Amino acid sequence: MSDAPAPSFTFGPDPDLPGWSRWTISDPTRFNSIFGPLSVKLEDGIARVRFAPTQIHSNLRGHVHGGALLGFIDMAMFAAGRSFGVLSAGTAATLDLTTQFIAGAPLEEGAVEARVELLRETGRLLFMRGLIVQDETIIVSFTGTIRKPSTK
Repeated sequence: MSDAPAPSFTFGPDPDLPGWSRWTISDPTRFNSIFGPLSVKLEDGIARVRFAPTQIHSNLRGHVHGGALLGFIDMAMFAAGRSFGVLSAGTAATLDLTTQFIAGAPLEEGAVEARVELLRETGRLLFMRGLIVQDETIIVSFTGTIRKPSTK
C-alpha cells in the first residue's frame, strides 16, 4: 500500500470527445469543481480548453457570468500548462491575469473554449495569452502569468 497522496487532478482521454483529454479535479469540494471536467486538446501549438456552462454559471442576462469566465480562464491556463508539458498539478500560482471582455456568451450557444498560447517559459514563470470563444465569436481576450511550484 502506497502512502503517496492522491493526485490533485486526473488527466486522461476524454470519453465524450475523441482526440481530447479530460482534466478533472479529484476533490469535488474545491472551487474548480463548479466547472466540471475540462476538455483539453493541443493543436498547432495552441491548447484548446473547453467547458459546458450551465445555469449556475449565468448572469441575469442569460449569459456566462464575467466572474465565471475569469475563473475558467484561470483554470484554462493551468490545464494548458499541463498540455504543453511545462506544468503539473500542484501549488503553482497565478501572478496576474488581464482581460478584455468583448462580447457576451449566451448559455444557449453551448460550450465556451479557451485557446491558450505559451509565449515564454522561464525557470519559474509561464507567460500566456489567449482568447475565449464560443463557436467562432470572440468573447474575451486575456494574458496571464503563472509561477511554477517551488521544487522544495
